[in-house]
Amino acid sequence: MPGPLRISGSISIPETELSWRFSRSSGPGGQGVNTTDSRAELSFDLAATEALPEPLRARALERLASRLTGGVLTIAASEFRSQLRNREAAEIRLAQLLREALAPPPKKRRPTKPSRGAVERRITAKKHRSDLKRLRREI
Repeated sequence: MPGPLRISGSISIPETELSWRFSRSSGPGGQGVNTTDSRAELSFDLAATEALPEPLRARALERLASRLTGGVLTIAASEFRSQLRNREAAEIRLAQLLREALAPPPKKRRPTKPSRGAVERRITAKKHRSDLKRLRREI
């Protein structure tokens, strides 16, 4: 948990660029629910980061634009009763989100058309089916 957050083999975010906030979590927790700050919020300033090369940062900013507030990406985790597990969940979610945002765009599809043989086989099969159905009809 301590140390840089690994996004991929070559990309990691230094701990200094991540900021944490903790607050009381809603939901189950027994007697400790009103006294422990188990909800974890992880913030990462995507617009000002030095950890990502410029083209990757631009790609991530574009893809995550709807989730950013002033260039800052915030992940909240409150599904666990312990702060430690919520911190781990927030880190995992941030890493996954950035991994998806930094992925290269899919290759452009090259439109193709069916071969002449495939077209002929399809039409032959359709004619065969049509003949079968025609023979079943009452005259």
